[in-house]
Amino acid sequence: MAKDLALFTLERLAKKAGAERVSKEALVELKNVTMEIANRIAKDAIEFCNHAKRVTVKKEDIVLAARRIKG
Repeated sequence: MAKDLALFTLERLAKKAGAERVSKEALVELKNVTMEIANRIAKDAIEFCNHAKRVTVKKEDIVLAARRIKG
């Protein structure tokens, strides 16, 4: 299983989005929310894969699942 997202990585992401400073608490919450969304996308992608009678999750499954999250 992959490691969780590092707070440093999320801090870089927030700064790239325009934040000057980000609290540790904000980074921890961003990590939790990001992992929750990623988990939901992965579960949906697995459902699409199973529906297509495949065992390998493909890029298209992830894209479709992500679109579903966006709305």
